[in-house]
Amino acid sequence: MNKKAIIITAIGVLVGAISGYLYYHFVGCASGTCSITSKPLNSTLYGSLMGGLLFNLFVKTEK
Repeated sequence: MNKKAIIITAIGVLVGAISGYLYYHFVGCASGTCSITSKPLNSTLYGSLMGGLLFNLFVKTEK
């Protein structure tokens, strides 16, 4: 991985973490039985993973 790919993926992780926490804060889980949205840490980590994977799709690989 080159430096540009790492930066793009890191931005995705950051955006995903913020999105995950905002989802927990505004939507959340009222009953507390939801596995992802019941705690802010779970929601933030899941958002980070999804954001990193999504932004990694935009990294062009050299052939």
